[in-house]
Amino acid sequence: MTLRVLGVDPGLTRCGIGVVDVEKNRRATMVAFGVVGTSPEESLDQRLLVIATSIDDWLDRHEPDVLAVERVFSQLNVSTVMGVAQASGVVIAAAARRGIPVALHTPSEVKAAVTGSGTSNKDAVTKLVTKILRLDAPPRPADAADALALAITHAWRAGSGASSTSATRAGLPAPGGQSLTPAQRAWADAEAKARRAR
Repeated sequence: MTLRVLGVDPGLTRCGIGVVDVEKNRRATMVAFGVVGTSPEESLDQRLLVIATSIDDWLDRHEPDVLAVERVFSQLNVSTVMGVAQASGVVIAAAARRGIPVALHTPSEVKAAVTGSGTSNKDAVTKLVTKILRLDAPPRPADAADALALAITHAWRAGSGASSTSATRAGLPAPGGQSLTPAQRAWADAEAKARRAR
């Protein structure tokens, strides 16, 4: 049995979406990916409606076990943070309506899970996502690659020591059941640092 995770890299202009299936042995397979785009010239309500309608379609079509969303964190550009938070809220509410669990992961946690380093750049994340999912070409644009990285991160976290109802339901390893890979150890370190910083 596999765990299906839908990852979302939220944003008003570009909202990346990616779906992966992860087996008990942590082998990840890409199911689908894409980007929902809206124009800054449209009104906020219409932009959020486009994202809401699109995420509803993705959730209904792919029926994930869990939704993984990038955690909003403080940046210098407050308007960007607001847009990301608004898009995140729409996505999280869509999952809640269906009873789908939601997990939030910081960018550094995702980078550590996928590349082994919490300070990797976007190119490194895209390269490793391509390798992990055994893709012939890198997923584009970068927002889609980030969404797939979020999905991989959650699946690996669920299967590498963190308790998770969805992981248990999917038959992934229980806490303490398997040793961590180097990338998963780096992820755990990044998560611990993120918690201490809160």
